[in-house]
Amino acid sequence: MIGFLGTVIGMIQAFYNMSQAGSNVDITLLSGGIYTAMVTTVAGLVVGIMAYFGYNYLVARIDKIVYKMESYTIEFMDLLHEPANK
Repeated sequence: MIGFLGTVIGMIQAFYNMSQAGSNVDITLLSGGIYTAMVTTVAGLVVGIMAYFGYNYLVARIDKIVYKMESYTIEFMDLLHEPANK
C-alpha cells in the first residue's frame, strides 16, 4: 500500500506542477512527479515480493510441523489402542 500511496502522491505532484505552469508545460515539470511515482511503486513491489516469499517460507515450515504433530498423534493413538499383553 505504501507503493500505491507514493504513486498517487507522485502523480498529484506532477499534475500540480502542470497546473502551476499553465500553458508553459515542460517535460521536466512532469518528470519529478513521475520519478517519485515510479520509485515508490518499485519500493512497494520489492517489499511485497519479499513479504510474499517470507509468507510462503513460514507456511511451508508450519505445514511440516503440523504434519509431524499429526504423525506423532497417530502413533500415540495406535499405542493407546494396542491390546495389553498379559
